[in-house]
Amino acid sequence: MLRCRVFGHRFRFTHEAETMRWRCACGAGGAKRYADAADAARYATAFDREDRADLGRRAPLVGLLPLRLLRRVLARKGGG
Repeated sequence: MLRCRVFGHRFRFTHEAETMRWRCACGAGGAKRYADAADAARYATAFDREDRADLGRRAPLVGLLPLRLLRRVLARKGGG
C-alpha cells in the first residue's frame, strides 16, 4: 500500500452484504467484515469519494510534487 500512496493510486470501495472491499489500480486491496450490511455499506460509501477540492493539499508524494510546492510558496506569500 505504500507504493499506492507514493504514486497516488485511487482506491475504490465496494460492499457485499457485511463485507467491505477495496481495490487499487495496481492490484493492492483487502476486505473487512462488519456486524451488518448497513455498516459495510455506510463505510464503503464514506470512503469511496473523490476529494477534488483537496488535490493540492493531499497530493500524492511524487506525482504532484510541483503542485504541492507551488501551494506552499503561494501560502507563504499570502500568509505574511
